[in-house]
Amino acid sequence: MDVQTAIALGAPLGLALTAFASALALGKAVAAAMDATARQPEAATKILVNMMAGCALIEALTLYALVFGFSLLGKL
Repeated sequence: MDVQTAIALGAPLGLALTAFASALALGKAVAAAMDATARQPEAATKILVNMMAGCALIEALTLYALVFGFSLLGKL
């Protein structure tokens, strides 16, 4: 298997794995925030801010993987 074939197979699979893991992480973060808000409604604003910061970091990692994958696909 040459390098181009490995990139052509590995880049889309890596992107799919990253997107799947990101979806799981975001779902878990939002579910935990909803549980925390249900337990302490008066802290909803602080919980929302922390959840949004975490979600932004998760999405940033996903976008970095997307850019890296497209840069690899540009080498084909």
